[in-house]
Amino acid sequence: MTDRPALPEFVDSHCHLDFPDFEGQTAELITRANAAGVRRMVTICTRLRKEPAVRAMAEAHDGLFYAAGTHPMYAAEEPMVLVEQLVALARHPKFVGIGETGLDYHYTAESAAVQAESLRVHIEAARRTGLPLIIHSRDADADMARILTEERRVGAFSCVMHCYTSGPELAATALDLGFYLSMSGIAAFPRSTEIRDIFIAAPRDRILIETDAPYLAPPPYRGKRNEPAHVVHTARVGAEALGMTEAEFAALTTANFDRLFSKARI
Repeated sequence: MTDRPALPEFVDSHCHLDFPDFEGQTAELITRANAAGVRRMVTICTRLRKEPAVRAMAEAHDGLFYAAGTHPMYAAEEPMVLVEQLVALARHPKFVGIGETGLDYHYTAESAAVQAESLRVHIEAARRTGLPLIIHSRDADADMARILTEERRVGAFSCVMHCYTSGPELAATALDLGFYLSMSGIAAFPRSTEIRDIFIAAPRDRILIETDAPYLAPPPYRGKRNEPAHVVHTARVGAEALGMTEAEFAALTTANFDRLFSKARI
């Protein structure tokens, strides 16, 4: 009898394990993720008032890290975040990123000015802490490219464009600034050829992978609740698109994650 080959090890760089879809199921989610080869996850807090609960979740589970910020869709509902708040949170050993923050004009274009103000606060916190900025951008390519370019001239910061589904122009700007692109389950949809082409053209040392769970499940779970274990299905499509084996793609995206999210390196 031969031993089964070891599974490739993946990192889910962006999920939301505190969302109501997962209430009371954190341990089971992590167990299933580990069984699929997903050893580390970053769970993202989207409203700072919920940060204590997300922090406690990360503290309770090995391999689970967290980030926090104000999601752009909530920027007009929540108190304006302060740089000092984010800097203080960043002192926690399992706090590994700033955000998610960004611009969303698909649902909340009316709060564009507040979103931009919040985004710039998060960028300054990323500069001061050295932690990566986690960007959400939807239907706001031109403004996002402009703000990132302006702020990068002010001073250096690192950044990942999470769940990248925007156009090639914003991708080119982000990559030229030294930032990363993260592949979600959307990239695994059969009709997402243009998104896959952006990742194929990107420098390989600038690609991450994520679920954005509970959203955006890849085939064969499309339309169902997503979870960290499902990142492997997106990875298979990503590996094929880049002409790599699954193990090579796992090693690549994990090395990229460790470089960007160096505080989560184990």
